Amino acid sequence: MRVFITLIFVFFSHLFVNVAQAAPHTNAEKKASASTDDKHLKKNQTTKTAKKPQTPPEPPKKKATQEKAKVAQNTKSTKTTATKKSSADVETKSTASKTTSSRYHSATPAKLVKGLKKGADATEKKTAAIKPGAKKAGKELVLSEAHKRRYQHAKMTAMNKLMGQIGKPYQWGGNSPYTGFDCSGLVYYAYKDVVKIPIPRTANEMYHLRDAAPINKGELEIGDLVFFRINGRGTADHVGVYLGNGKFIQSPRTGADIKISKLSEDYWQEHYIGARRVVTPQTIR
Repeated sequence: MRVFITLIFVFFSHLFVNVAQAAPHTNAEKKASASTDDKHLKKNQTTKTAKKPQTPPEPPKKKATQEKAKVAQNTKSTKTTATKKSSADVETKSTASKTTSSRYHSATPAKLVKGLKKGADATEKKTAAIKPGAKKAGKELVLSEAHKRRYQHAKMTAMNKLMGQIGKPYQWGGNSPYTGFDCSGLVYYAYKDVVKIPIPRTANEMYHLRDAAPINKGELEIGDLVFFRINGRGTADHVGVYLGNGKFIQSPRTGADIKISKLSEDYWQEHYIGARRVVTPQTIR
């Protein structure tokens, strides 16, 4: 019986020892297996990271659209700036034109009034009176004060219309402030409502107008028409209006503006052919 118990005890002892020796190997294998698994896991993650597609670059179309938008914005800004600048230039030109016009309107009329009075006094000695209240002076008749005022007013009306057109462009065939003027159109515009005789539409017809008295160069008065022969078209092919002090207003040619010129200039002296008077005490309305 004791031998049997001893054998059992020895058997269990050996079994225990074997179990104890096997345990460390198992743990080591587990650790090695875990370590191997970790390495495989990290390797897989690295591979996935390497294979992971990068964020694609912005499509060229989108970039092009943005660039076009920027260009359009810049163009719009440039146009706006140009428009403002153009607006400012137009404003400046308008101001300059107004200044020029006001200069002629403020300074010249005073001289014109003085010249018109002289003209009226001279005409009074040469012209027969129309009004019943006119007085006889020998063989000649003098103008009544009322008729003298009407005569001066008619001349001044025409002069004011002419001076108001300074700086406007030449326009062939034009006879209106809205279209511009050629030389005869300017004269027609100034006198058509001032005198009762029909004003022709061309310089040559005006020169041959039966109701317009020929005037010597030394006897020119404000409002007289001065004629020139420049291109050889008919007897006269250019006309202006005398303003006194050796000056006349005219609409010169294509590309030029209505302006005041001097009769004493060589060019006008060379082409001058004569003068006519359409505004007289007999012809005013």
